[in-house]
Amino acid sequence: MQPSRTGPFKYVPINRRPKLEWPNGARVALWVIPNVETFPLNEPIPGGIGKVPDVYNWSAREYGNRVGVYRIMDVLEKHGMKGSVMLNSEVCDDHPELIKDMVGLGWELLGHNQSNARYLWQYKPEDERKLVLDVFDKIEKASGQRPKGWLSSGLSETWNTLDYLIEAGGQYVCDWIADDQPYMMNVGGKQLVSVPYSGEINDLPAMLRGNHSPDEFDRMIRRQFDTLYAEGAQSGRVMAIALHPFIIGLPHRIGALDSALRYILAHDGVWKTTGAEICAAWLKSAQAKQQKAA
Repeated sequence: MQPSRTGPFKYVPINRRPKLEWPNGARVALWVIPNVETFPLNEPIPGGIGKVPDVYNWSAREYGNRVGVYRIMDVLEKHGMKGSVMLNSEVCDDHPELIKDMVGLGWELLGHNQSNARYLWQYKPEDERKLVLDVFDKIEKASGQRPKGWLSSGLSETWNTLDYLIEAGGQYVCDWIADDQPYMMNVGGKQLVSVPYSGEINDLPAMLRGNHSPDEFDRMIRRQFDTLYAEGAQSGRVMAIALHPFIIGLPHRIGALDSALRYILAHDGVWKTTGAEICAAWLKSAQAKQQKAA
């Protein structure tokens, strides 16, 4: 991707697109996105005390992988949903049992850097390329499925990231939170789909940084859904719920996820899906054909 003033996609306002039709006439494509991450104890934790060992912040995150993620599993199973996991590839080394359990549930695994203790902008181009390829290879070896999607740690990329994702076999990326529908990205003549993620319907900024209560987070999810559901009557929308096991997975918070999903799934026209399924369905749509031809 060459440095440019705008993103690697054409500006197409939402009122100038063909109608987006989801499978079975759904109004909203709903995907739930656990961020399953690892933070080495011997490296500084972003947002932590800046020194090692950062016992408090490390332990809080470790709780998510030991306990919290299993509460998310239980809630999603209760509502008949599969998670789309933003996975640090070093989880494959640190917690192989967790990889086995997520694969057993049929969850989709996406690439999410090696560890959330590091960002892509910290690397030289050749080292970033090696990192991206290593993430895809390690997850495939550990799980039997090669990632189709990607989210960078901190949603931070370099000018080279998209090229490396395409080289690794990636089909979609979630860093570019610029829309409520997928769109096509043109990367030096090659194409990659952007699938909507959420920077706000996300427990970390909402509860950890914004100090919203679980009940307030539940209401945020419901209000987001109500608007997207109404708009989806005219053209399909994507609703992403981004989660972190060490946040939503705490005993006093997990009920907010259960409550919000119960509310959403009481409506007709909600497609319970994964990121890869959204990408595949969109690629078949009139919108994708229009953008590909543009």
